[in-house]
Amino acid sequence: MSLAYIAQAADHDRLEWIDGKELQILLDGSQTRNQVTVVRSSLGAGSASPLHLHRQEDEMFVILKGHGIFWVGDECHEVGEGGAMFLPRGIPHAYRFTSPEVDLLTICTPSGMEDFFRGAGRRVGDPRPDGWEVTMEALVTAAAAGGQEMLGPPPS
Repeated sequence: MSLAYIAQAADHDRLEWIDGKELQILLDGSQTRNQVTVVRSSLGAGSASPLHLHRQEDEMFVILKGHGIFWVGDECHEVGEGGAMFLPRGIPHAYRFTSPEVDLLTICTPSGMEDFFRGAGRRVGDPRPDGWEVTMEALVTAAAAGGQEMLGPPPS
């Protein structure tokens, strides 16, 4: 029996995220023996993360389409299509996307970040409560449960 995991697009867990955008969990710990999480995000201009850090996982980004500004520690970088970043755990970071459309891969090792996205987001296909949105309170709660620390709003 193989330990490989192979999924088609319809198999991915789809979540509604900030501003009604969508995340797809392509791989999570239950499929990778807790080795890696891979998330694909469809975002838009102005989509931003709070300044935060991870205590348990390293995070990588690959911008498949679009561009944005990334704050990493004391540095600020503009990153465009095809750009990639490696952010070791413990380094404060945030981003704000400036292009109308963004297609982003987020890769985390070890796995576990999927619990943050599921905790703050909402499964597409589940009943949508009136006025539902991803709030800062939901982000802080989901982050704390997964070993992340929210440090403040996105930088300007």
